[in-house]
Amino acid sequence: MTKIYSGMSAAALQRVTWQKSRRSNSQGNCVEMAKLPGDEVAVRNSRHPNGPALVYTRAEIEALILGAKDGDFDNLLQ
Repeated sequence: MTKIYSGMSAAALQRVTWQKSRRSNSQGNCVEMAKLPGDEVAVRNSRHPNGPALVYTRAEIEALILGAKDGDFDNLLQ
């Protein structure tokens, strides 16, 4: 089995299901996520599906999502 690490080719992550948000835009500027074995989640750019995958723990992804819901990053969009 291939060692999973952040920055590896997303194409090397076999037998994972990539999921795109329903809020993705029609230009294809999307982020996709895939659940990995254990407590990790991979993230990739949908425009470059064979490019690098960033790997985070479930807790890190949860903190990001909750922060976005709370508006913690709204100032980045101004």
